[in-house]
Amino acid sequence: MTVTLTRELEQYVRDKVRAGAFATPSEYIRDLVRERYLAEQDHEAKLRALDSALAAGIADAEAGRVVPVQDAFARIRAALGMVDESKRP
Repeated sequence: MTVTLTRELEQYVRDKVRAGAFATPSEYIRDLVRERYLAEQDHEAKLRALDSALAAGIADAEAGRVVPVQDAFARIRAALGMVDESKRP
């Protein structure tokens, strides 16, 4: 595989190697590709988890396992120790 870089990027890679961060330009490029690959894998895993959570929520709603939004917010306020402004005299 051959990778063509602009002069500016080539100089940037050479500077990284010269600074001692990497032994060779190939090592630096490999590290960049590995980081990008792992980031994409992580992103895909998060999307799958989100899809699963959304599907579970939709299934709950379709089965009637829902709470009115006012009740949900009241529960959240109570859990946080907040006063429900709508209940004040």
